Amino acid sequence: MPSPCVSVCRMTPDRSHCEGCFRTLDEIRAWSKASGAERRVIWAALLRRAGVTPPEELA
Repeated sequence: MPSPCVSVCRMTPDRSHCEGCFRTLDEIRAWSKASGAERRVIWAALLRRAGVTPPEELA
């Protein structure tokens, strides 16, 4: 599962998530040790934050 990082590492003004990858700080911290299933959950959450409906395999 590829990392969602796009090298735009800047938190939103309310510090809720990264403006580049839409992950929360907790999700960014967890990514390197996350299992494939956990990474799919993170991907689905960040896509929702970005206003994109996740594909069925992530939902």
